[in-house]
Amino acid sequence: MYGRYTRSLGEYAREQAAELRELQKNNKREEKIRNKELRSYRGKWTSRLFRVVSYTWRHTFAKIGEDWIFLALLGSIMALLSYIMDYGVSLCNTARMWMYFELTNDPAVRYLSWICLPVFLVLFSAGFVYLLAPQAIGSGIPEMKTILRGVVLKEYLTFRTGIAKIVALTAVLGSGMPLGKEGPLVHIASIVATLMSKLVTSFKGIYENESRNSEMLAAACAVGVSCNFAAPIGGVLFSIEVTSVYFAIRNYWRGFFSAVFGALMFRLLAYWLETEETLTAMFRTDFRVDFPYDPHELFIYALIGAFGGLSGALFVLCHRKYVLFMRKNKRISSFLQKNRFIYPAVVSLFIATLYFPPGLGQFLVSTLTTRQQIMSLFSNFTWMSDDLTAEQSEIVSHWTNEYSNIFVTLGIYMATTFFLTVLASTLPVPSGSLIPIFKIGAAFGRIIGEAMHLWFPEGIRIGSVISPILPGGYAIVGAAAFSAGVTHSISICVVVSEMTGQIQHIIPVLVAVLVSNAISTLLQPSLYDSIIMIKKLPYLPGIISSSSAAYDIFVEDFMNRNIKYIWNGMTYQELKTVIKDKPKIRSFPLVDNPRHMVLLGSIQRGELIELVKRHIGHDRRVKVAAQRQIEIQSRSFGHVIPINLDPPPCCRLGETEESSLTHDPAKQQQQTSRFEVVKAPDDLGNGLITDTAIQRSSQQLQQLQLITLLPSPEPQTPVSIQSTETDEEAQPRKSILKKGNRFSSIRSKSSQQTIQTTPNSTITGSEGSIFIRQHKLNDMTPEEKKEWEESEMLKPVDFHKCHVDPAPFQLVERTSLLKVHSMFSLLGVNRAYVTTIGRLIGIVSLSELRKAIEDVNSGTLTRATVRSRLQSFAVGRHYPVVVSI
Repeated sequence: MYGRYTRSLGEYAREQAAELRELQKNNKREEKIRNKELRSYRGKWTSRLFRVVSYTWRHTFAKIGEDWIFLALLGSIMALLSYIMDYGVSLCNTARMWMYFELTNDPAVRYLSWICLPVFLVLFSAGFVYLLAPQAIGSGIPEMKTILRGVVLKEYLTFRTGIAKIVALTAVLGSGMPLGKEGPLVHIASIVATLMSKLVTSFKGIYENESRNSEMLAAACAVGVSCNFAAPIGGVLFSIEVTSVYFAIRNYWRGFFSAVFGALMFRLLAYWLETEETLTAMFRTDFRVDFPYDPHELFIYALIGAFGGLSGALFVLCHRKYVLFMRKNKRISSFLQKNRFIYPAVVSLFIATLYFPPGLGQFLVSTLTTRQQIMSLFSNFTWMSDDLTAEQSEIVSHWTNEYSNIFVTLGIYMATTFFLTVLASTLPVPSGSLIPIFKIGAAFGRIIGEAMHLWFPEGIRIGSVISPILPGGYAIVGAAAFSAGVTHSISICVVVSEMTGQIQHIIPVLVAVLVSNAISTLLQPSLYDSIIMIKKLPYLPGIISSSSAAYDIFVEDFMNRNIKYIWNGMTYQELKTVIKDKPKIRSFPLVDNPRHMVLLGSIQRGELIELVKRHIGHDRRVKVAAQRQIEIQSRSFGHVIPINLDPPPCCRLGETEESSLTHDPAKQQQQTSRFEVVKAPDDLGNGLITDTAIQRSSQQLQQLQLITLLPSPEPQTPVSIQSTETDEEAQPRKSILKKGNRFSSIRSKSSQQTIQTTPNSTITGSEGSIFIRQHKLNDMTPEEKKEWEESEMLKPVDFHKCHVDPAPFQLVERTSLLKVHSMFSLLGVNRAYVTTIGRLIGIVSLSELRKAIEDVNSGTLTRATVRSRLQSFAVGRHYPVVVSI
């Protein structure tokens, strides 16, 4: 009898546990699906790491000063990363030279040893980036220019992208490809700043506030440039020129502080690790100070600047034409997409073959590193002199051979590096172009300097003083001029001065840079703007000053009239549909109703997602389920629920013995055996225990469990449960539910004692020893949950529960294109709502504005062309065509 009852109880418990486990799995599965539909998911370990570091920051550095510590850490981290990458590149170059010079003298084996490492490193870099983060491909400055403009590029500032950029950049630079690292370092610095802002709780505003985010990213761009060239002042100015249209002066100190800290740590690391004797410039020069140049030479410097502007525009044009040719050729494009490693392998093999020292490499100085090449080009002695020291002869020996002289070698070096840089910059790897461009300009300047020394071997006479020609000064001017022609930046002259440690040639450098910039601006856009055009990034181009149509085109001529909006009184189901249909929209306009379209404000996407989740989430569903159980039990038993603790017939004690135990005080003091055999009552019939009796007992137990676990409407106040039986009559039931229960402690209590329970208590008063937690038990069944969610999603949305921006950026319909461009560029907004007397009639985003500016600049959008369009929209202008959800 006892075994039959316990088996029935065990089966019931297992069934309930299985149902609860299945219910919990369904809840987790639905939560994941909802998160995947409405927002991106962040990993569990990433979230834990963020919380730990945020807690540490909040209790340490945040008390000192957040901005200072943040910027100092940013500079230190970038200096360390830059030095580690340089060290890795140096190891790769050393290994390559060792394999070439030390292995064997067989030309075939030496050729294989020369090309195997570059090809392997390029393939590794391409594969690593493709598998981990394709966003790491390329320079990084064009994308950062777009991000600082206010555009959000997906997965571009993530940890995965940073790791891919660092590892792949080190590999591709170690392969010896004619590429640089200034652009990737800017990208890496921006990633580090973004990750640090996410880690710090007190800096949460940097990540959520667009204005503060732009400030820190601007400082990160300056750090990236300064850690590459060890030029803090030029790095700040260069980053402002190439990434910003309007720059806030309040961010000036942030950029300088972090850039100085990064450049200082970068040079200190080189000194501490004994790679440098002291803190010096990267490409130290020692030109004479008394007569560094003659005033007559300024004309030659201006000619160098003109050549730099023309050649810089040619470089940008060749790069864009080659990339577009590769993309427009469908056969080549489809073949390379299916075989992603063929193009990197072929290009790297071709470049490595050209750099092979016994071949064309003897004209390309392939046995010298990039730093050694620039240092030799900046040397302050003439290479054609007959009186050279041993050290000077060693430098000149790399630039001369038995087949040519210095001018031929420098010409081949300049032309080959020019086209190989264009070719290598199309590899699907992280890469920059400023260092190869710098070398090309320095080679041209060196040619002019050596020619000037050949024409004026004694120097230029100034009165009674003869000023000698310094070919290294011409090389510096040529490097600055060509770099300015490619990047369209004036600050490159400051970068060159800090890199070389020379201020004597600042006037010639400025003259050449200004001339180069003026010519290249008229011919071609900058390299970074050209890449923006190739990738079709959402960046606003400039309006041509001579275009008068910009004053005649208004915002109503190019705005988007098909608006996705939310309105007051919409249901949760309609709101969820709007969010799912437009996953890229970050903010939705709120109107009063679809008919009048009066703009009330705008709500961020995250706020709407949280609103829907709170309405049909797990916590609210559990509360509703518990309230339903309370209402059901209240209707069945009243406010005070009497619990019938009668044991089932199969295990009921004899009434005679129980009544005598209750009324006889002497017998109450005796210890009754728990296994006392009593006579079965007469209602058992022939003494057989039927299945109906066992089932009825299980039903009573289930009802008892439900009543026991029923939560109180006010959890702070214990629930009073009044028993209709004496404690002795409930003893067998308690002994079954809890082992080791002693009746002596219960007999000492009054028979009318009130049992104080908590929401998680069992019949015997134990907390959670048998039953599962309350919030799991009180959940709905899948059918009830589906029905409840459907009914809840049909209720109207209460927008008072979320934050509403009451004053979003608005434009009137007659705002000119020129004003719209100025406001978008100055304020950094991504969208603006177009209203007329408070009514929403359209929206303008960066894509519509960029298309309008391009059409105006090309002449396809004029007042005459939009006049017919306005007539077709005459009705729609006051009653816009709106797609309602």
